[in-house]
Amino acid sequence: MPSWLHLATVDITPLRRHRDFRLLFTGRLVSFFGNMISSVALPFQAYQLTHSVFLVGLLELVAFGSVLAFAFLGGALADARDRRGMVLVSEAALTIFSVILVVNAAVSHPQVWVLFVVMVGWGGLDALQRPSLDAMLPRLVDRSELTAAAALGSLRGTLGQIAGPALGGLLIAAFGLPLTYLVDVATYLVGLVCLYLMHAVPPPVDAARPSVRRVVEGLRYARSRPELIGTYAVDMVAMFFGMPQALFPAIAQGLGGAGVLGLMYTAPAVGAFLFSATSGWTSRVHRHGMGVVVAATIWGLAIVAFGLVPGLIAALVCLAVAGAADMMSGVFRSTIWNQTIPDSLRGRLASIEMLSYSSGPALGNFEAGVVASLFSVRVSIVSGGVLCVAGCLLAAAFLPAFRAYDARKPAGSSV
Repeated sequence: MPSWLHLATVDITPLRRHRDFRLLFTGRLVSFFGNMISSVALPFQAYQLTHSVFLVGLLELVAFGSVLAFAFLGGALADARDRRGMVLVSEAALTIFSVILVVNAAVSHPQVWVLFVVMVGWGGLDALQRPSLDAMLPRLVDRSELTAAAALGSLRGTLGQIAGPALGGLLIAAFGLPLTYLVDVATYLVGLVCLYLMHAVPPPVDAARPSVRRVVEGLRYARSRPELIGTYAVDMVAMFFGMPQALFPAIAQGLGGAGVLGLMYTAPAVGAFLFSATSGWTSRVHRHGMGVVVAATIWGLAIVAFGLVPGLIAALVCLAVAGAADMMSGVFRSTIWNQTIPDSLRGRLASIEMLSYSSGPALGNFEAGVVASLFSVRVSIVSGGVLCVAGCLLAAAFLPAFRAYDARKPAGSSV
């Protein structure tokens, strides 16, 4: 294979070499596929019952509030308990909430408040699960394989984001919401089996019981690392101002309904998939901080274009470009985190990372819904994209250590 072609393909070395990574990859692929089906079905049902973009955005805000309430506990537990066990238990609880969605959709008068309860439950359980899930990765693969593992995780996620929403829209249109939610339940069961077959991932040897002091220790460490602060700041700015997903149901209603809604959710994932599938070159990049800044700026420009271009096809192309930029940012942020954070702090730092990449989309969707309610959908999208670009450039200017981060230097590679 020519060297340039090798750089434009995904590196599957971690899958070939590590059994537990294969199991985790497979289980998360299937269960995330179901998550993406519900990610279309739930806001669709909320808009169908209320016809309010404000309430659709409020769902995301409620979920974020739950994440915020449990995130630091999840991080502390990840550094004090078996990480695989934490993921397994929380995955079982998430399955129960998906069953609740099936029941609510099947009754003659579905209740909107149930959707809010489920979002609260999902948010809290995700906050308890995600730090353990993220902290497992450096224990499952070699350090030299972390960028490749991050790219594979991105590829896995984008496959679910492409197929899940598209199938979700078709299932809603063809069979209705109860069956759509039931598919999500089935995918959770597959994920549970894969997690059960994995070996235990015990806490670090210097683990201590969860406490406020341990949480504060993690916060102080994050504050002392400008390259970490940069990853949080740029991602939060990009997602807060440039996240238009809460507006998708309203846009899709004027363009063809549920089928178009599925395409709109899928388009960013198509771009992310194309980036992930050609990500071999990312292992050659060492200026990861600058890579994050460039990627987030491209995201903002693509969102501006999405708000301005006429027609469905052009809009989907813009969303695909935005998705590719978001995935580029995610790969480089993940590499910075996994290469530089000590194992004994990975759970607590993962909780901070989760807050950074959860707060932006949740608050951004709420912001998009508010601006659209006050002005218009187009104004909300375009103004958000412009502010995203400006915010990313300002963050880069005021965080020179992040901008200059280089993994080849000792300061950027200490573990």
